[in-house]
Amino acid sequence: MHFDGGLKLSIAQHSSAGQKSVNEDSLGIRVPDDEQLTTKGAVAVIADGVSAAEAGKEAAETCVTGFLSDYFSTPDSWSVKRSAQQVLNALNRWLYGQGQHYLQAEKGYVSTLSIAIFKSQTAHIFHVGDSRIYRLRDGFLEQLTRDHAMPIGRGQSYLTRAMGLDINLDVDYRAADVAVGDVFLLSTDGIHDVLSSAQMQAIISDNELDHAAQCLLDEALAAGSDDNVSCQLLRVDALPLEDAGDVYRKLTALPFPSPLSVGMVLDGLVIESEIHASPRSQLYQVYDASADRHYVMKTPSQNFNDDPAYIERFILESWIGRRINSEYVIDVVEPPKAPSCLYYLSDYCSGLTLGQWMLKNPKPATQAMLEVILPAAKGLQAMHRRDTFHQDVKPDNILVGDDGGVKIIDFGSCYVAGLAEIAVPIERDKVLGTAQYSAPEHVLGRRPSAKADQFSLAVIVFEMLTGQQPYQGRLQNCTTTAAFSRLEYVSACHYNPHVPLWLDAALSRALSISPELRYNDVSEFVYDLEHPNPEYMKNEFQPLLTRNPVRTWQGISLFLFVCLLWSLMR
Repeated sequence: MHFDGGLKLSIAQHSSAGQKSVNEDSLGIRVPDDEQLTTKGAVAVIADGVSAAEAGKEAAETCVTGFLSDYFSTPDSWSVKRSAQQVLNALNRWLYGQGQHYLQAEKGYVSTLSIAIFKSQTAHIFHVGDSRIYRLRDGFLEQLTRDHAMPIGRGQSYLTRAMGLDINLDVDYRAADVAVGDVFLLSTDGIHDVLSSAQMQAIISDNELDHAAQCLLDEALAAGSDDNVSCQLLRVDALPLEDAGDVYRKLTALPFPSPLSVGMVLDGLVIESEIHASPRSQLYQVYDASADRHYVMKTPSQNFNDDPAYIERFILESWIGRRINSEYVIDVVEPPKAPSCLYYLSDYCSGLTLGQWMLKNPKPATQAMLEVILPAAKGLQAMHRRDTFHQDVKPDNILVGDDGGVKIIDFGSCYVAGLAEIAVPIERDKVLGTAQYSAPEHVLGRRPSAKADQFSLAVIVFEMLTGQQPYQGRLQNCTTTAAFSRLEYVSACHYNPHVPLWLDAALSRALSISPELRYNDVSEFVYDLEHPNPEYMKNEFQPLLTRNPVRTWQGISLFLFVCLLWSLMR
């Protein structure tokens, strides 16, 4: 990938039982030598098994080995925070469960845990217990974590938080910026409880890295430490911040394809027809004779052949598509030959876009609508599970196949949390979704979330059932918070009296201008579309005056007008 590599660390770590017969500390560092260094980062972990716990040593070892193994097994589209928290919660539940074999949980599998994950230009810190993480910068040693311990006198304390101590885990998290020359220190209390910050700072500053790590252990023992002593040192030697020219050269390693026409052959693929063309890209139906298989080829527009931000987004489309595994999302496939130019392939599925389907099926029955929307929602859920938000959910990006299958297509506007954490020295392309289907937070430039895709899906449902856009079609004209706040929801029942009130209530919630008022997940929204919510059913039995006072008074006025005309004609 164009942002691969660049991060370079020098590392050293030492551990000793010290005055004790058993070393209950555990530590480990993993620096991948492949793409994972970019997508997942480098990880340092240190753990201190609680001495009072009978399985403290086993708990510390499990924390270190389990985290270093499982973290790198999480999807590379996930953010660091989501990946780490998923692994930590699973480890904690296992430790707590093992600890139930003991009469008291705190006597079982209990350990402190401190983790530093270096990704791009950020150090992600996760911490529970009284081990510590420091950062030495410009001669100043700063403690980045706080101890979760309660003093009980005579230099003793007990842990208030630790791995395996409670079924519910509360981990401190912070993101710290990283600069070349920074040195990060991870230590157990056998060192930092007896050495001052000034002493540790001097040792690290005055010695080569490996020697400094050993000196920290020796000085702590010499100062009277009666505990296990362990530390890790990581110095940042280089960061993945290339200049824009370097990135541009990587992005343009493959040239843009020449204009294609029917009958041409590119890398063994025969161009059969042009499916769609826009100012940003072209779609072609192509045929691979060697595999007797049809594909859809997407090519970039020549309008952007010198635009690195556009090229990066185009390249990432195929990267994203290959990482979503769902029968409801179009498959991006490997080309039969190494590409000679910039394009990517996806499965070919014959059928209509949902936009075309809606023209042929205006105001469908609820069941017909659900047969399309439920699979589309499952496709979005598959993307959300990968920390990926589509951001351009609209009828033209949902394919209704001739076989009845439904698939989400087009990854051109996707937000991927794991990629957003990787800094590049170019201004990234921010492609907004289609205005009339976009959630307000997209337009207002707020943080992306799955609730924005839910909003867009609700717009589609509203349009399918009514033939109209919600908010009287005024969404696309709003560009400010004040403009959105002036919008008023008009019931779907106003346009289509066959829409049940409970279904309209579900639409109203999913179409809330404020994301906080929508459903927590798209699955909750579609469940309420399919199963009448008892809370919404109450409206079915309310008087018309309560349910729709405007329509009630309009009806009364019409009746009185007719009566007046009748009396005048007598």
